[in-house]
Order: sequence, then C-alpha cells, then structure tokens
Amino acid sequence: QVQLVESGGGLVQPGGSLRLSCEASGFSLDTYTIGWFRQAPGKEREGLSATNIEGSTLYAASVKGRFAISRDGAKNTVYLQMNSLRPEDTAVYFCAAAPYPAIATMAGRIPELPFNVWGQGTQVTVSS
Repeated sequence: QVQLVESGGGLVQPGGSLRLSCEASGFSLDTYTIGWFRQAPGKEREGLSATNIEGSTLYAASVKGRFAISRDGAKNTVYLQMNSLRPEDTAVYFCAAAPYPAIATMAGRIPELPFNVWGQGTQVTVSS
C-alpha cells in the first residue's frame, strides 16, 4: 500500500522550531519529487517547499530562510525543519509525492497538481 505518514507536529511558542517528518511506505521516495504543503482554517492549501530527485529545492517566499527541506534515502523519509516559527504558521501540514524527477513553480507558487500521493497531515500550532 502506497502511503505517506507525517509526524512531528505540535504546539510551539513563537520563535521556536519543529521538525516534521514524512515517511513513505510501499514505494521509494528516491524517484519522486516530494513537497510540503499547509492549510490554515479558512484558507487555501499553500505549497511551502519541494525537493526533486537530484536534491535541488524550492521554497515559497513565506518560508524561505526559515524552513529547510531534506531527504534521508536510507530511512525513506523527507523532513521539514521549521525555525523562527510565527503564529501565522499555524496550520495542518501535509507532505506529498509527485512521480516526476522535478517540478517547476507556477506563478511563483509550488503547484499541487503534480502531487498524487498525500499524507493525512499533522497539526502545527504556534502560540504563546
């Protein structure tokens, strides 16, 4: 069964850090572009970051310089390190896999369309 499972969410104070994990089962992440997305209540889902199979990365302007995406092939896992968290980062965070070696941004945004495997999401709450 092809599956992505996110973990690592929780409650953190403003300025704090969290590391989200996205573990794949049933397929190898090595041949997929992996992305992280988030959705806050009442808002559209937003693409945050993506890493292609060669390791190059994309970031949304809202998180560039604060978030970092990385892969561990041995663990079949992709991570999202989130630093300097802000209350506006509060959302459900999803990872997703696209069966392409790379994707391109569209109008400066990371598109959802190429991604056909999605995790169930993990809640991140930034609050004092």
